[in-house]
This record gives sequence, structure tokens and C-alpha cells, in this order.
Amino acid sequence: QVQLVESGGGLVQAGGSLRLSCEASGRTFSMYTVGWFRQAPGKEREFVTSIRWSGSNTYYADSVKGRFTISRDNAKNTVYLQMNSLKPMDTAVYYCAAVSALGRGYDCWGQGTQVTVSS
Repeated sequence: QVQLVESGGGLVQAGGSLRLSCEASGRTFSMYTVGWFRQAPGKEREFVTSIRWSGSNTYYADSVKGRFTISRDNAKNTVYLQMNSLKPMDTAVYYCAAVSALGRGYDCWGQGTQVTVSS
């Protein structure tokens, strides 16, 4: 089993930046992919970005391309989400999730961290 803990959320003005962290523990050696999702009030959870635990493949939602960057530090078992040029529409609870083994979906989730962007 993999445990995920997010941190780094907060309140920021439009145009500002935040960096979220997702620290993994447990059976991290078997992880295949780590992703970030977000859920705004009254909306469904949506995919933001993901990164392979081994390798360099990254994927981004169109709404965040060019503004958000996902990266990882395997030595620290941590995935980061650098968010620049933030907009009020980015306001949401951000969740880190992991595909714990090849062939599975996102089956491990963190508790979420709130990001609020004021106009």
C-alpha cells in the first residue's frame, strides 16, 4: 500500500505562484504513475497532470499547460506541482494520487490541500 500526503496549499493573488508537494510512503517502489487532480466547489474532480515514477513522461490538462509543471524527486519520494500565473479558476482542493502498480487505475489518494486564488 502507498500513502500520500499533500502540502503547500494556501491563498494567493491572481498571477501568483504556489508549489504543492506530495510525499509518498509505503510500497513506493511499485508505483507506476503519480498525478494531481483538483475539485472545485460544485464541480467534479478533474485531472490536472501526471508523471511516470520512472522515466520522464508527463501529461497536462489543456487548462494548465504552460503554467503548471510537475516534477519528482525519487530520493525524497516526493512529487511537486509548481503552479505559476494562477487564476481564480484554479481555486480548488488539489489531490495527489498514485497508480500503485502497472495495470491499475489511480488507487491511492491523499487527503487534499486547498488552493485559493483571489482576483
